[in-house]
Amino acid sequence: MWERNLQDLIRGLRAHKNDESRFISGAIDEIRKEVRSEDMELKAAAVLKLTYLEMLGYGMSWASFHVVEVMSAPRYHLKSMGYLAAAQSFEQDTDVLMLTTNLLKKDLTSSKPLDVAVALNGLSHIVTPDLARDLTRDLIAMLTHSRPVIRKRAVLALYKVFMKYPDAVEYGLERLKERLEDTDTGVVCSTVNVLCELARQNPQAYLPFAPPLFHILTTSNNNWMLIKIIKLFGLLTPHEPRLIKKLQPPITELISTTPAISLLYECVHTCIIGGMLQGTSGHSLAKTCVTKLAAFLEDSDQNLKYIALLALTKIVPSYPHLVAEYELRILASIDDQDLSIRMRALDLISVMCDVQVNSNNLQSIVQQLLSHLVKPDSSPTAAQSLTAAASLTVPTSSKTSPAHSSIAYRTTLARRILSLCADNLYANISDFEWYVSVLVDLAYVARAPVGEIIRDQLVDIVVRVKQVRRYAVQVSMRILADDAFLDGGGSDCEGAHCQEVLYAAAWICGEFGSELSDTRKVIPALLSVDGAQLAPDIIAVYIQSTAKVFGTWATELANRWDEDDLQELKESVEAIIAGLRTFASHSDFEVQERAANILQLFNFIQADLLSYRPKPKLEYENGFADASTSAFDQNGTSEPHFPKSLYLIRPLFSTYALNPVAPEAQTSVAVPEGLDMDAWIMPQAKPIADESVDVDGAVKKKKKDRKGKGKDRDVAEGSGKSKKGGKEKAKEKAKEKGSRMTEEETAEAEERARAKARRMEMLRDDPYYIIEDPPKNRELIDVDSIPVVRLDNLLPINSTPHQDYLIVGGEMPPDAAKRAVPTSPSSEPKPSPITKTPARTGTPVLPPPLHPAYELDDEAPNTSQPELIKVTRAKKKKVAGTGKKRRAKDLEGTVEATSTPGCL
Repeated sequence: MWERNLQDLIRGLRAHKNDESRFISGAIDEIRKEVRSEDMELKAAAVLKLTYLEMLGYGMSWASFHVVEVMSAPRYHLKSMGYLAAAQSFEQDTDVLMLTTNLLKKDLTSSKPLDVAVALNGLSHIVTPDLARDLTRDLIAMLTHSRPVIRKRAVLALYKVFMKYPDAVEYGLERLKERLEDTDTGVVCSTVNVLCELARQNPQAYLPFAPPLFHILTTSNNNWMLIKIIKLFGLLTPHEPRLIKKLQPPITELISTTPAISLLYECVHTCIIGGMLQGTSGHSLAKTCVTKLAAFLEDSDQNLKYIALLALTKIVPSYPHLVAEYELRILASIDDQDLSIRMRALDLISVMCDVQVNSNNLQSIVQQLLSHLVKPDSSPTAAQSLTAAASLTVPTSSKTSPAHSSIAYRTTLARRILSLCADNLYANISDFEWYVSVLVDLAYVARAPVGEIIRDQLVDIVVRVKQVRRYAVQVSMRILADDAFLDGGGSDCEGAHCQEVLYAAAWICGEFGSELSDTRKVIPALLSVDGAQLAPDIIAVYIQSTAKVFGTWATELANRWDEDDLQELKESVEAIIAGLRTFASHSDFEVQERAANILQLFNFIQADLLSYRPKPKLEYENGFADASTSAFDQNGTSEPHFPKSLYLIRPLFSTYALNPVAPEAQTSVAVPEGLDMDAWIMPQAKPIADESVDVDGAVKKKKKDRKGKGKDRDVAEGSGKSKKGGKEKAKEKAKEKGSRMTEEETAEAEERARAKARRMEMLRDDPYYIIEDPPKNRELIDVDSIPVVRLDNLLPINSTPHQDYLIVGGEMPPDAAKRAVPTSPSSEPKPSPITKTPARTGTPVLPPPLHPAYELDDEAPNTSQPELIKVTRAKKKKVAGTGKKRRAKDLEGTVEATSTPGCL
């Protein structure tokens, strides 16, 4: 009979590509018969074919026992097939693993080196906690085998045993320490690899290995073993600081002399993580490391650039001035075509800026970063592309701006610019007009979803810095007039993903409308947009800003009223009403509500303008005005000479000045006495439905019982008495019946009152039941009980003079200074070096009056503080005491009470 081997199986699979599953099903049936054969060669070939099919996804767990049989074969080539199949198919829960313990012991103690080697290799793949416990001593004994190849395999297999059975570490460490002095370099290298992996879990346990490892470091020429030793010392030095001083000379020599790039980087990395760069002795070593890493940045190998940027990022916190010498090379890495290198360069620049950025170098750094977001002017020409391909270089235009290829990179770069400038509450910004222009430029060129951050920073800066408001309003006007931020453009269009900037522009123009140069241009820009092109929250701000801008403009017109402005005013109001009507039916509720409210206000303004009639001009006759229009005419009207509705809008928005709120304002508010913050605000309502039914039922039952008792009593009395005369008997009966009814009604009323009182007591805690307050008794007010009010510490009428500053802290509650509530250090804002924090006046900014106030010359203002009002009450006269002394004292008290100026 002819059986197919592995080569035949592979040929059959290639020949049956269209019906592979059917062919494999037939092959597995053949394998099931072959593994039951007594011929070990045939059984081993079947197991080998199953191993190949297992790699294609077909399970072979059903043949685990046959695999163990092949592992026990006496011939090496058959045994190796069994161990290969076991390593490929056995899992930690395979039931036949318990049968392999004695088999492994037998192979480990075999006199044939090949059997020992294949057993060590197989054990490292199938080891379980039970196998590791049973074979630990056998493996440790193999560390002293006469053949180096067996010692090397035993060391490597021992690592897998330690991972499955940690208790075996204490038995094998001493033998591993002896292998560091082995005569074979392969054994020493394997031991160093095992120690390097084991030390990651518990470095302190491997400090005794430092002397032999240091000896290998100073004597070995094997670069790969030196790399492992350097890594191992990087794990040990944080736990043994004395190693730093010992390791600095040899590592410095390796950094300066080794031509191996991998060893050089590992030495630099160990110096960084091992703390060797700290202190005075580490400065020269740090300078050497930075110099070597900077050379990697100019290498053509992308891997070297990556690891150099990664290592420099770790050195910057300790030696920023050394890294700053290579700032140009680092910034050049942002132009790299590799996205990972650009991201690492951004990380490094961010750390450098956090450490050493200041007001002197911030603008140059931001301009360089901002230039990488600008789209290239043009694509490379065909000649440039062919020349670049021939020279294996990248075209120039793609080098200068690779950012357009990745939105993730642009987002990261834009966020780094924003966080860099806003750090420590804009402490490094000396020119806020420059930063406002940076924010606007970033909104145009970022093409990344950073619009919300730009919006928040624009609003925050304009609120905090008063002297920048005029410039910000001018920039906002240009933004509102530009269509670049509206929907409809692709992701590569200017202003894409930054539509939220329109929110900030509209809000700034509305809030600081007094800084507008021409309000007539802003209102059409706010109302002429299509609702489908903007988000609902932006449209809502547009509507609100329209009312604010109009209110500012209308107030200015009222102050310099001219009848020629009436027609323009009417046209503007009609245009606003027409624009608001389109938003009054918007699908968003917020937009619809704001549009409807403001539309009603403008309808009122329109009605007032239509009813307004210009006042006639004064006519003079012989140098004197007509008596009917004279200012001294007592019957003349005092109506203003402009439409009164011009002052309708502005007071709604400008009553109070808008100031930022301090971060610690909320924490400075003390908890009122008696308020338990952990208790429920509204306790759970008690179940009252059943009780009320029971109470009513009881009342009805009592009432019924009483009625029944009265009826029975009537019957009983009627049967026990003799009959009397008609009228006399009827009167007595009616009288008795009336008295009984009165008693019953009184008892029922009392019972109802008690039931109502119980019900009201239960309903007192019900939040959905409104309890009527009882009418208050109007009693005479006791004058002596009214407290005396002191008019001290009044707020000044005049506000503080204008200063140029950045509002750092913001507003605080009025009595925050008295409470002195401590705040965490992290929440306290750091003062800006160029500004001062203003004090809040608390005085609302009132709109200008409609008419000039009257001034009375005959009444001098009383600027002095009035005396305290003291009120005394005349005591009642006693019956017995009516002497002259008592009457004089009463009279004196009465006079004092009536003659004191002021009123309560």
